[in-house]
Amino acid sequence: MKGTLYGVGIGSGNPELLTYQAVKCIKSCDVIAIPNSGRGASVAYDIVIQALPELSEKQMLQIDMPMTKEKEILKRCHENGGNLLLQYLKQGDVAFLTLGDPSIYATYMYLHDFVLKKGGQAHMICGIPSFCSVASALNISLAKGDEMLHIIPASYPMEHALSLPGTKILMKAGKSFSKIKKMLLIQRESIDCYMVENCGMKTEKKYFSPEEMPEEAGYFTTIVVKEKRN
Repeated sequence: MKGTLYGVGIGSGNPELLTYQAVKCIKSCDVIAIPNSGRGASVAYDIVIQALPELSEKQMLQIDMPMTKEKEILKRCHENGGNLLLQYLKQGDVAFLTLGDPSIYATYMYLHDFVLKKGGQAHMICGIPSFCSVASALNISLAKGDEMLHIIPASYPMEHALSLPGTKILMKAGKSFSKIKKMLLIQRESIDCYMVENCGMKTEKKYFSPEEMPEEAGYFTTIVVKEKRN
């Protein structure tokens, strides 16, 4: 197979967070793959084109990645997307744009594994994770000394996760936000809690306690929960 699949982490929303390595890879690939969730415009594309206007001249390949937990639907989409990528990889390199870092809850990794399993080549280009950008936006530390740091997918049951020691990062909290907020309000005397919605984007919003948080939140919502320390 002639080409290599690159999973390119593009950071969390601010185009200035694109790394030199990511920019170099995107520029060198004639085909750019983006996830299609069925919800309209690609957030990843909109971020990158601000830094690289020449992206509009590239061949764009949309890979269907529906927002669902149905295993059979996901398996079929991963196989279809993987086979489509393999066809393009016969001609040359493909860069798949993924928010944050490709190793952290990224749908790209299913395609990465599929291509490798089929004998193709695939590599990852790391990006700045959303929770690191969130910490910078909030001007806080995520962990000090012996504090543990837990990364939690908030769209799944997570009652137990909130009882873990140290700092909890609740990623993509939008879908379960109402339930999460209720749990945080119950624990508010023993925790410090922060939230950033759409970090790095023009619509970014920051909150510094459960009481400040709105009743609803978007998909790109990250919550930081820290134990109070005397």
